[in-house]
Amino acid sequence: MSVTALVMAGGRGTRMGLGGEKPLLKVGGKPMIEHVITALMNSRRVSDIVVAVSKYTPQTAEFMERFPVKVLKTPGRGYISDMKYAIKRLKLKKVLIISADLPLVTGRIIDRIIEKYSKCDKPAMTVAVPLEIRKKLGLKGEYVFKVESIPVVPAGINLIDGRRIDEEELDEEVLILKDDYVAVNVNTPLDLSVAERLLSERLREINRTTRIRSSLKTFRNI
Repeated sequence: MSVTALVMAGGRGTRMGLGGEKPLLKVGGKPMIEHVITALMNSRRVSDIVVAVSKYTPQTAEFMERFPVKVLKTPGRGYISDMKYAIKRLKLKKVLIISADLPLVTGRIIDRIIEKYSKCDKPAMTVAVPLEIRKKLGLKGEYVFKVESIPVVPAGINLIDGRRIDEEELDEEVLILKDDYVAVNVNTPLDLSVAERLLSERLREINRTTRIRSSLKTFRNI
């Protein structure tokens, strides 16, 4: 199953106390939203990418011209309202909704989430992470709810059958991912510092693995 990815990038980001636009906040030297777009482009199951911007994020809209994505300007009335506007305006069917503030997400994680959704046989899915994962990273948990007595927090990733977007209540699956990379939404300076640390650690591991593979290849050619 392939889906359309809807990147929500129209918020003001007031908790960061920024002078600029939140999606363009740099993590690891790149705007957060670029990390998200790269992950979606690396996904095997995402067929199209739509970036929902608003009057609050004009520079983000301009920045997105560098990428093979569709940019849609929403009314800027809030996350849920703008999400529904985009889905109905574009008549989207299977949709992966993702916040622009998840700079650690990867294409592999996205594919795993979509695969789980395709097998759950429900019209909607919310991705959540255990509260203990957030605490382990030194972060607090907002909007905590329980799934089978486990405290979890929303990860900022949802899937929905867009054709049913106006229904008041949808049968929903909750997918719990015990993954540091899904646990960090950058909403505060502390979130940003944790994201920078985890991204730095990931890049070091990638470089280490690359060096090992290069050494093994050289050894075999001797």
